[in-house]
Amino acid sequence: MRDVVMGRVEKYLLEKIAAEKTIHMTLIDPEEVTPPQASRIASKAKSSETSAIMIGGSTFVSPKHLDSVIKAVKHTVKIPVILFPNNVTGISRYADAIWFMSLLNSADPYFLMGAQVLGAPLVKKCRLEPLPLGYVIVGEGGTVGVIGKAVPIPHDKPELAAAHALAGQYLGMRFIYLEAGSGARKPVSPEMIQAVKHYIDVPLIVGGGIKTREQALAAASAGADIIVTGNLVESSGVRQKVSEIIQGIRRFRS
Repeated sequence: MRDVVMGRVEKYLLEKIAAEKTIHMTLIDPEEVTPPQASRIASKAKSSETSAIMIGGSTFVSPKHLDSVIKAVKHTVKIPVILFPNNVTGISRYADAIWFMSLLNSADPYFLMGAQVLGAPLVKKCRLEPLPLGYVIVGEGGTVGVIGKAVPIPHDKPELAAAHALAGQYLGMRFIYLEAGSGARKPVSPEMIQAVKHYIDVPLIVGGGIKTREQALAAASAGADIIVTGNLVESSGVRQKVSEIIQGIRRFRS
């Protein structure tokens, strides 16, 4: 068997996590912004020490607009730009890498493996770095839960989240993502984060519903390696809001 070759972006993320314990990523939904707006958001997030920019959303966006948004962001910041696709239409050759993910608690085989089969040749053609990711929807799930036909894991069942995450790791996924859904009223609980982190040996990403430094501190303290915020940056005051989340992460580091 061939050894797994680690790409540049994956190496960067692992080194950042090793050095800083928990890092932050900013998620930009291309459907919600123009290219100039995306550029400004990325610039302000970078100045607040976000470690990477994720680009993707739960609903459809034209490939041409997606390309324009990514090019605008790439022109502005030098940190990695990682695709967070909801389908094969979310792939662009202008990004650095792509979360090549399977929705582990989807009831639809398409989101478990079908979209991945369709997208894999395009990822290779575009020379994107694939980052194997096990994606798990928790609680409300939001739009992504509906679109992905997920059976969300209840907040009070951390052992189910842990089992899904461990299965993902055993299937070869090198990152696990617990997603409460964009704009969720309740983020993934510290108890669930802690339970999952106890089971797995790969980096744990947590997103959805994290709006304050206290929530960021709680997630980091429970074991989140990467915290993702998206809705926060779609309104005004990007720099202040991202800074507030990173302040929570820094409190954990110290």
